[in-house]
Amino acid sequence: MRHGMWLVLAGGLMVGACRHEEPIRVVAGGDPAEGEHLIKGYGCGSCHVVPGVTGANGMVGPPLEHFSKRAYIAGQVPNDPQFLIRWIEVPQAIEPGTVMPNLGVSEGQARSIAAYLYTLR
Repeated sequence: MRHGMWLVLAGGLMVGACRHEEPIRVVAGGDPAEGEHLIKGYGCGSCHVVPGVTGANGMVGPPLEHFSKRAYIAGQVPNDPQFLIRWIEVPQAIEPGTVMPNLGVSEGQARSIAAYLYTLR
């Protein structure tokens, strides 16, 4: 009986670890947990599907599933932290005329949002 209980406990720990994976790219000064809250607070889910964010099931922009594995941001620039932070802060600076709005996200907030997006495998 004890052996079975340890297997259940170990399995539960493994499942929990999968939900909070380390980011593929590290964003200096970014906090993925804060980024998740900011994504919800800024209403990103009204346009995007964002895994892990309750209610984020918008169909206007692309889904952000597997974001960390993408090669490009908005089909314009390489998917690296510097470009992603800038994209989140001022999307028109990366792609003039994009429908993604400038939401007034600060650089620090953009760092945390980027940190969260890089956890999406």
